[in-house]
Amino acid sequence: MTLVDPQTAEYTAPDGWVRVCALDDLEIERGRAALLGGTQIALFLLHGPDGSTGRVHAVSNLDPYSHAHVISRGIVGTRQDVPTVASPMYKQVFDLRTGVCLDTQGKEPKSLHVWPVAVDDGHVLVRWEGEG
Repeated sequence: MTLVDPQTAEYTAPDGWVRVCALDDLEIERGRAALLGGTQIALFLLHGPDGSTGRVHAVSNLDPYSHAHVISRGIVGTRQDVPTVASPMYKQVFDLRTGVCLDTQGKEPKSLHVWPVAVDDGHVLVRWEGEG
């Protein structure tokens, strides 16, 4: 897991944003967990439409069904054109853009928290206003 201390990062992020890692620290379609304050987030770098590096998504690493911090270990995929991650615990499928659960496996609908992400000069930034 990446531990983030915004006070000691070499990069100065714009107000309201926190540098989480370098883009090169992420692997395409493999999750990474990071700790911001006391909140675990899961980062996912996806393929672009032409096979190049695509968008980065940040969602809560806490699986709302199992209450385990495992979403970063989930299976990345798509439903039609929707980028998704399936929880490794009970296999619920979540939209990485909105956090909405697309396949509840017969349970009540729950969602993942989602944070805006930007990439600036090779740095992955998350819009952060404190504990989520």
